[in-house]
Amino acid sequence: MARKPPSPPSDSRPSGRRPAAATDRKGPPRPAKGPGKPGGKPGGKPGGKPGGRPARTPAPTPAEGASPDGDRIAKVMARAGVASRRDAEKMIAEGRVRVNGKPIASPALNVTARDKVEVDGKAISAPEPARLWLYHKPSGLVTTTRDEQGRRTIFDALPEDLPRVMTVGRLDLNSEGLLLLTNDGGIKRRLELPSTGWLRRYRVRVKGAPKDEDFAALREGITLDGETFQPMQVTLDRQQGANAWATVGLREGKNREIRRAMEAVGLSVNRLIRISYGPFQLGQLKAGEVEEVRPKIMRDQLGLEAETPPPAKPVRRVRKPRNS
Repeated sequence: MARKPPSPPSDSRPSGRRPAAATDRKGPPRPAKGPGKPGGKPGGKPGGKPGGRPARTPAPTPAEGASPDGDRIAKVMARAGVASRRDAEKMIAEGRVRVNGKPIASPALNVTARDKVEVDGKAISAPEPARLWLYHKPSGLVTTTRDEQGRRTIFDALPEDLPRVMTVGRLDLNSEGLLLLTNDGGIKRRLELPSTGWLRRYRVRVKGAPKDEDFAALREGITLDGETFQPMQVTLDRQQGANAWATVGLREGKNREIRRAMEAVGLSVNRLIRISYGPFQLGQLKAGEVEEVRPKIMRDQLGLEAETPPPAKPVRRVRKPRNS
């Protein structure tokens, strides 16, 4: 019997297998198999015989200087209600912060939930959802955590069931009215930035009988002792005996700004009440009372996204044996 002539050479690579897509095969070509384990059979497996597919290129490592997982430690401390980011950085510089038992000297460090962060030897609590409160500060309280002169602070007067909070800005000793409180250092910083541009409105009582034109300089903006005050919105409301009431609006919060500006035009302030801070109003809140802002309203006004709850822990499901 005559020997069968050899088949013509194939233009596919010698892999020891049928080609992935033969021309005489009906239907769509069969997809090629991916690489297998090193040292496997030839044909697309790394470490196999010549003719296989090249090994996959390993994923590139992060660029030098890229941030690792987690958040900056100052941000974590602020979210835990320890302090604002700026104050947290000061605590770190003072050597008061430890991470996993070791003191740190720089805030350029990212931490995750697996890390143990301690401030003054005490572990900080897990970050809580951001919250915001309206507080009607009475006159005669200092807006600070501790007063060197021993005067009573707002923290001495706040309800005991209130969590640890920080003030957004401050009101001086003799000023009263709306003061925002938050447990989130990021929100505190955001609301205090001049770039926020929120209007802060005050009811101001001055001694005397001023005329509307007396406030013209304040509406244009003035400079006192080298410090420039932005133009204010001033409305003369009414005369009440020896005093007059005015409504003043400004978009910055420099120290004793309204009192100093009024003195510059010859008027003395004897009562000052903040009635609004951006979209948040004092309303009918009585002196010393605290009212929490609803989370949705807070998020809408601040442009925050709803916080997603942490992922649930995986539950191991055990398959029940079948009844025989």
